[in-house]
Amino acid sequence: MEKSVTTGAGSGTQKPKSAEMRPGPGFMVRRTFDRPDPSLMSRFRQFESTDISDMLNRMYTMGGEIHNLVNDKPLVGPALTVKCFPGDNLMVHKALDLAQPGDIMVIDASQSVTAAVIGDLVANKARHRGIAGFIIDGLIRDLPGVIECGLPVYAKGVTPFGPLHRGPGEINYPISAGGVVVRPGDILAADPSGVVVVPQWAAEDVLQRLEVNREQLAAYVDSVKRGEFSNDWVDRQLAADGCLFDD
Repeated sequence: MEKSVTTGAGSGTQKPKSAEMRPGPGFMVRRTFDRPDPSLMSRFRQFESTDISDMLNRMYTMGGEIHNLVNDKPLVGPALTVKCFPGDNLMVHKALDLAQPGDIMVIDASQSVTAAVIGDLVANKARHRGIAGFIIDGLIRDLPGVIECGLPVYAKGVTPFGPLHRGPGEINYPISAGGVVVRPGDILAADPSGVVVVPQWAAEDVLQRLEVNREQLAAYVDSVKRGEFSNDWVDRQLAADGCLFDD
């Protein structure tokens, strides 16, 4: 039976607040997660994001609007995931307390392109905590100070508009960044070409394929640079698909 709620002077009940914080989905923090073996990071650092993307069937690459705003430093490490309420970064500040050295903070700004979710203060705090860098589906501020800090920061852009610090949000649960689902502990590989997400469960298999393919790919690239190549494979593909040549 639906319960009626009365309000007003002298009433003993209050109308529930529609914006009240409630524990559970949307307002949760997971303090720990399984991080991949550090040796995997060393092996992934030997490859460019483009090669890693190819070995993932080009299905785990973030949109090109997320790029390094600070420097050309490549970034490889496990994802510590943060989901922010639009225009808010309370959970980013809490995530600083949960990060371990080498973690990459991956932030889902909930499609907000108004307020920044980090600035120079957060970047410097992160540097002192050993965080490797940031990948942000959203905006940042204080660009000169962030550049001075030196951590790689991949984001969509810059704004002077600052965030609030109220919540809600989530830490270390699956998020969406750049059109890709990112889970805590997934491996991020980012460089001037873009950002790739390697699901943790697939990391060893992806590495084995990269390592097997490395010499063959290097030889092919060298031959193309020398001008030694053939496009016969293009004609074979067009013929297989029944392309009509209208001469």
